[in-house]
Amino acid sequence: MRFTRITLRKLALTLMIAAFSSTGFAVDNVGFVYVSPIGDAGWTYQHDLGRLQLEKETGVTTSYVENVAEGADAERVIREMAKRGDKVVFATSFGYMNYALKVSKSFRDTAFVHVTGYKMGENMGLVNARFYEGRYLTGVIAGEMTESNVLGYVAAFPIPEVLQGINAFIKGARSVNPEAELRVIWVNSWYDPGKERQAAMTLISQGADIITHHTDSTAVVQAAEEEGVYAFGYHSDMSKYGPKAHLTATTHHWGDYYVKTVQEVQAGKWAPISVWGGYPRGMIKLAPLNDAIPTDLQARIRDMEEQLTQRKLHPFAGPVVDQAGRIIVPEGKNMTDEQLNKMNYYLQGVVSKIPNN
Repeated sequence: MRFTRITLRKLALTLMIAAFSSTGFAVDNVGFVYVSPIGDAGWTYQHDLGRLQLEKETGVTTSYVENVAEGADAERVIREMAKRGDKVVFATSFGYMNYALKVSKSFRDTAFVHVTGYKMGENMGLVNARFYEGRYLTGVIAGEMTESNVLGYVAAFPIPEVLQGINAFIKGARSVNPEAELRVIWVNSWYDPGKERQAAMTLISQGADIITHHTDSTAVVQAAEEEGVYAFGYHSDMSKYGPKAHLTATTHHWGDYYVKTVQEVQAGKWAPISVWGGYPRGMIKLAPLNDAIPTDLQARIRDMEEQLTQRKLHPFAGPVVDQAGRIIVPEGKNMTDEQLNKMNYYLQGVVSKIPNN
């Protein structure tokens, strides 16, 4: 029976791909669902830049709904987009996954793409960026520039995507400074400037002289600027919110992917696949480097960016050792994508504990 079920699923997926590939669709409108306000920096802002690039390069009309909570409201918004005839819907937050998958089953002639998740459907693909690549580089900078050897990290939710960034950051820092330690505060929200600021101030009070975040607002960078410590932005270049504090940022670039996806749907060549892109695809880049970063360190970072682009550098090259001293990846090996997507632990150097719920 198990073989039959798997065979039937594969057959259904093949037929769906064939349906999309045989005819294509006239794409009159493309829908985007955003988890936070667009603003002028952050996660949603970067996706909206991609949406604007899509309009400019393809001529399609797009629409969006911002500040959509990861719950029943997400299902309502996604369903309304499909009902009105959007032939491509991009659901741009982890918590939209099950809702997008559910709606996709009712609208078989619509292409759905979920961002950062792990479930696929017969007409729902996945896309994610290798955020951890940029995090490793910022970790190297932090390890070289910290004077207290205490680094701080404001994080949203303990899911693999966020843990990858935390662990890449400390691994980069410890590659140049074995004394560096990382403290993490979880705010249990993607976007809550008040909580983000409070967490940043707490980390600074605990001795962190360089802080960063995996949340959507600019509050952490602003707090660093006020307190006279360094910070790394995330998602976007946030330097205007902390001209002195902001050393650089791991920035995300979605536009090329959005353009390619819609063009494939139009041409009848789209298939619901999983894409996980980093430096080689141009989906991850560092923002301009602050002049406060020593010239020789800037040169090393640029060289490491080129190594990432050419796949000559892996942020999770062994040995990779977790917080308890367990060897996750031995020397001479690289962590696999499967291991990365199951990450549920801290590496050595993180002195905080992962929440139980």
